[in-house]
Amino acid sequence: MKNRTIKHVFFDLDHTLWDFDKNSALTFDKIFKMHQVGVNLDAFLEVYEPVNLQYWKRYRDDEIDKIELRYGRLRDTFDAINFTVEDALIQHLSTDYIEHLSSFKHLFEGTIELLQYLQPKYQLHIITNGFEEAQLKKMNSSAITPFFKTITNAELAGVKKPNPIIFDYALKIANAQPEESIMIGDNYEADVLGALNVGYDAIFFNYRNDHTEPHIKQVKHLSQLKSYL
Repeated sequence: MKNRTIKHVFFDLDHTLWDFDKNSALTFDKIFKMHQVGVNLDAFLEVYEPVNLQYWKRYRDDEIDKIELRYGRLRDTFDAINFTVEDALIQHLSTDYIEHLSSFKHLFEGTIELLQYLQPKYQLHIITNGFEEAQLKKMNSSAITPFFKTITNAELAGVKKPNPIIFDYALKIANAQPEESIMIGDNYEADVLGALNVGYDAIFFNYRNDHTEPHIKQVKHLSQLKSYL
């Protein structure tokens, strides 16, 4: 990196290395069959995925807690597609979703190759807003845990990205300085701006290609990170 000597590479987990949307779809397919919920999966997911992103933004902004997140995103989706589901069943679905989500292990294309390429050159770390009980299970099931020196989650740090406290916390446990660190993630506000504001460098994983940030380093495929690292 220009004018920097990068020693520490911090990754987001969901939507960056771990293919959340694919694993989530498989989880819903499983739990809907378990509970005999006869909803059209594709129609459900089309509405659920943007609803989920909005709920995560509200959770990140401390407008709701994780119980409201887990219940509300399902309730709103079923309501939007006019599919009647009792509240008690939504509660069961929300619990089973978390329980089974981490059993699926699909990663973004090129994840293992990238980590194998980076590990000899850098210390690798995770900073995630995901729930503590789920994130390590995801990493273990997808066999990426051994690549990482430290894992920082929002529950451990007490705040969520983009709050500077979580980035400072991650630096502390990694024994790293911000000027020798870089953050890679899919969320422009939480991952990129959050890291830049603390003094890290950052790369935007813009795989959705949903908006352009011309002054920010960005990639659309993980393999493209090799041009920066």
